[in-house]
Amino acid sequence: MLEQIDLTKKMGKDEYKEKMGEMEPHLARLQRECKELGIPVMIVFEGFGAAGKGVQISKLISALDPRGFSVYAINGESPEEQMRPFLWRFWTKTPEKGRIAIFDRSWYRRVLVDRFDGITTSRELGYAYEEINSFERQLTDGGYVIIKLFLAIDQKEQKKRFKKLMESKSNAWRVSEDDLRRNKEYDRYKTMNEEMLERTDSACAPWTIVEATDREFATVKIYSAVIRAMEQKIREVKEEQAAHEAAVKVEKQLEEYKTQDKTEDNILRTSSLNSVDLTLSYTKEEYREKLEKLQKRIQELHGELYQKRIPVILGFEGWDAGGKGGAIKRLTEKMDPRGYQVNPTAAPNDLERAHHYLWRFWNNVPKKGHIAIFDRTWYGRVMVERIEGFCTKGEWQRAYKEMNEMEANWVHSGAVVLKFWLQIDKDEQERRFKERMENPEKQWKITEEDWRNREKWDLYEQAVDDMLVHTSTTYAPWIIVEGNNKYYARIKVLQSVVDALEKRLEDD
Repeated sequence: MLEQIDLTKKMGKDEYKEKMGEMEPHLARLQRECKELGIPVMIVFEGFGAAGKGVQISKLISALDPRGFSVYAINGESPEEQMRPFLWRFWTKTPEKGRIAIFDRSWYRRVLVDRFDGITTSRELGYAYEEINSFERQLTDGGYVIIKLFLAIDQKEQKKRFKKLMESKSNAWRVSEDDLRRNKEYDRYKTMNEEMLERTDSACAPWTIVEATDREFATVKIYSAVIRAMEQKIREVKEEQAAHEAAVKVEKQLEEYKTQDKTEDNILRTSSLNSVDLTLSYTKEEYREKLEKLQKRIQELHGELYQKRIPVILGFEGWDAGGKGGAIKRLTEKMDPRGYQVNPTAAPNDLERAHHYLWRFWNNVPKKGHIAIFDRTWYGRVMVERIEGFCTKGEWQRAYKEMNEMEANWVHSGAVVLKFWLQIDKDEQERRFKERMENPEKQWKITEEDWRNREKWDLYEQAVDDMLVHTSTTYAPWIIVEGNNKYYARIKVLQSVVDALEKRLEDD
């Protein structure tokens, strides 16, 4: 791609002033319109050292309302960032709906500077491109605009700019030994950039290569690319809104005439839950004996995980009153409280709704050596949000792949990921509901919504079956826990965790 770029392109001052006089106010209007429509925008500046990224970012933001954007300078990973998956620091910086995030270098550092410097291993490089492409696709599918700008200059121009910077006492610090080494090995580094551009130029997040030898020409091309991308997204959002309103009307009309052969649906449906043996149980004495041994072992393993810096992510889902809280309590009872965090997941708040639905879970990814436990998880997207209509059919169908990819990212970074579904039958749930209502100490656990959800049991059961089929993977499996007997369920959870952690420590 870079071989075909004409780096001699220039623009006269008069033409530059004329174009900028039109584009600057236009960009400001587009920023306001994106805010009104709730469109989040991410602008990425990559390119060769001394190509002018800082200068061009300053020129771009001069037209914007400073209350509506954030600028992030991405350097090497901090100690905190090194303790988490490499995309964590970028997920946590994704903007709210209606805001703009500008990145001076980005997630591409892993396949460029870090690769050149030998920081990125061949193993990490093997899946880094896949993770980057899935990250961008997930965001754009979720309504984000990603504008990627690559500023190109040749070796001779770069060397000249480095020399000029080093001659200035106030700017010499901007040129590092690593910069000079990349200039000396320009062709090798250029090849890495070529590969990056080819492997990450996608329909959802294309690259715009900016000929950056002439700063005025580069500024106008950057403005043009940003304006074009924002205009296109604004048109798409308005068209989608109109189409959605029309589709809702049609769907309501179809529902009046729609009939379903539920018997046939049940015969053809794949079900993991129907084969679960809910008669499995332990006596109180068996439970106490096993619990003591397993909790002691988990305490030991927790220390080993910390020493070897292995992160653990445990997700708990299940029917209301299925026993998630009890299982989590027994799991953590003997753990060092400084080394784990239980994250209860409720309906998203206003800040969480303003981001991609996976954002709040990325924010709670544990450090290496720590354990994150989720009491309800990201799988709400394909269960409660699907059933209650809080997301579209396309969104929850797409979510299976997105969640598999997210978990793969975590595993690639060294994490152990386990997911538990606590299964009880409808009669057992009713018994537990009534027990809670009759016990003043447990009445807070039962709500009218819990009773309403029972009326949709069959719908939820189908959603759970679909979820298990589509998202139980070799690297992040679902473990179905027979939960009618609480003693049995708790022991199975603890034993499953012990088995997985022991296996990981043996393989490490």
